[in-house]
Amino acid sequence: MITIISFMIVGSALVLSASSLFSLLKFDSYYHLFISHIVKVILAVGALCVFALIPYDVYKDHTKKAIFVVVGLLILTLFIAPSVKGAGRWINLRVFSFQPAEIAKFVLIMHLAYLIESKGEDIRNYKKGFIYALIWVFIIAALIVIQPNVSTSVIIIIVSFTMLFVGKAKLLHIASTLIVVGFVAGVVAWNMPHSHKRIEAFINSHETGQQINTQVLQAKIALGSGGILGRGIGHSRQSDLFLPESYSDFIFSILGEEVGFIGAAAVIVFYLVIFVFGVLIAKKAKDKFGQLLAFGISFMIILSAFINAAVVTGLFPTTGIPLPFISYGGTSIIFTCAAAGIIINIGMVTYKDSVKRASVKHK
Repeated sequence: MITIISFMIVGSALVLSASSLFSLLKFDSYYHLFISHIVKVILAVGALCVFALIPYDVYKDHTKKAIFVVVGLLILTLFIAPSVKGAGRWINLRVFSFQPAEIAKFVLIMHLAYLIESKGEDIRNYKKGFIYALIWVFIIAALIVIQPNVSTSVIIIIVSFTMLFVGKAKLLHIASTLIVVGFVAGVVAWNMPHSHKRIEAFINSHETGQQINTQVLQAKIALGSGGILGRGIGHSRQSDLFLPESYSDFIFSILGEEVGFIGAAAVIVFYLVIFVFGVLIAKKAKDKFGQLLAFGISFMIILSAFINAAVVTGLFPTTGIPLPFISYGGTSIIFTCAAAGIIINIGMVTYKDSVKRASVKHK
């Protein structure tokens, strides 16, 4: 919890630094985007605390309802979401807007944890167990791809199949399915204008030695100019409209510019700390549902952070994956904090049970 809140404090400072000039030009106020971010951070901290207090066992009885609701929201998104930069991902309720795909990621993790536990040894049988998990993974991933949002679909598939592996599904089933899915996903991504352009730019960058796009070029300049110790918080130059959306998906580059290599490396280390804590909590959880839930959420967080950093450094094609807990707030920061709260609750429940058992044993 301390690590996550520290991330959000650092993220808020970076958002203020990265968004102030853009905010002034667009909204006539240096603090418009920053205030919006702070409101979402407060909601995110509230979600973290609330979900940390809700016993995680209660989710078992509601995962099927939740997955149906999420599917409905994703279908609704295809019809009513306004197109922004060629993609329709947000449902606008006037008072607030949200991105159903962000909710879907964590609801799917929850439902997979329930399915794997309930199927038991049948998860090793393709027809009796494995296929049921695949159906939900493919429904959610397909609905998100259509938006189009290829990067989130890829993350969902990677996390889902990793959970199936940890849940003791057969490696043969996982590998054979992934080969087919990888081929189909590659064909679909290549034939979608939204993703084709990004993939082609990424491939061409390796063949010609040129940069993937202006964003990645400016992001690398930001990272490089930060040096070892950085320019200092609030002293970024690339955020002065040189780097588009520097306060959002490319905030890692501003982080590197302002706190340097050491600061950026420290942030990556602390993402690893969150993952390690998540794995330790998962290992000690009292049931398989808790184990898989804690592992799946922890893996989702570190995978998103890794992909975001890889995009900023030009290792991956450009995606719209935010840096967890740090990027400009929205559905992502609120629901990621809610999911982190679930991990904390699993840890708290496990600790209380161990104390009870120790007390009974002592008596």
